[in-house]
Amino acid sequence: MQNLKDKVAFVTGGSRGIGAAIVKRLAAEGAKVTFTYVNSKDQAEALVSELAQEGLNAVAIQSDNSKEGAVSQAIDQTIAHYGKLDILVNSAGVFVGGKAFEEHTVSEYDYVMNVNVKSVFEACLTASRKMENGGRIITIGSCMADRSAVPMATLYSASKSALSGFTRGLSRDLGPKEITVNLIQPGPVDTDMNPADSQFSDFQRGMMSIPKYGRPEHIADAVAFLASPTNSYTTGSVITIDGGTLS
Repeated sequence: MQNLKDKVAFVTGGSRGIGAAIVKRLAAEGAKVTFTYVNSKDQAEALVSELAQEGLNAVAIQSDNSKEGAVSQAIDQTIAHYGKLDILVNSAGVFVGGKAFEEHTVSEYDYVMNVNVKSVFEACLTASRKMENGGRIITIGSCMADRSAVPMATLYSASKSALSGFTRGLSRDLGPKEITVNLIQPGPVDTDMNPADSQFSDFQRGMMSIPKYGRPEHIADAVAFLASPTNSYTTGSVITIDGGTLS
């Protein structure tokens, strides 16, 4: 059943990992999808080709979310191509860490905040001006917003913490237009950013109620639920999908 037939979705960071799983799921649900990538052109083109072979619709747009104005331009390209925007998924994110806090620089802080927070604000600002009533905004955060389970991840944790307050506030602001705004906080998911065989993986599994890494598809399932036209009453919610890491 295609719950998103004739809907147009825009996904940031959609060429690999969680983002790619979201693109695939929304396309499978019938949506016309555009997604951004920064450097992974080959992966982006491969994803578009894979979906086309299945008769599904997706367009890849090169865009660097660390640059002001880039995500707005990508949204404008989406609307120029498909004529409208119904669903925004903020999936792009970066991690800068793995070293002592004292070794960080202000430029690293700016980079993390620009991608993980500022670009989300910019995307939501642009989308809110273009969406018709009843749109959907979904952001991918992290359970590390609530508990920094590993050391040397301060900048990442801080950036993801900002998203919960932003989501709740924006849900109030856009509620009169019946645009729902929700945040998904994944726990450890097996991706390039946090592979299941990393130096921290055994430690992270030890914190979980279900001691195994999640799959990108687990997050994509939740996005499809929140994007569905039948789910019009869930907004301002923070949904944690972490295998019980925070339980």
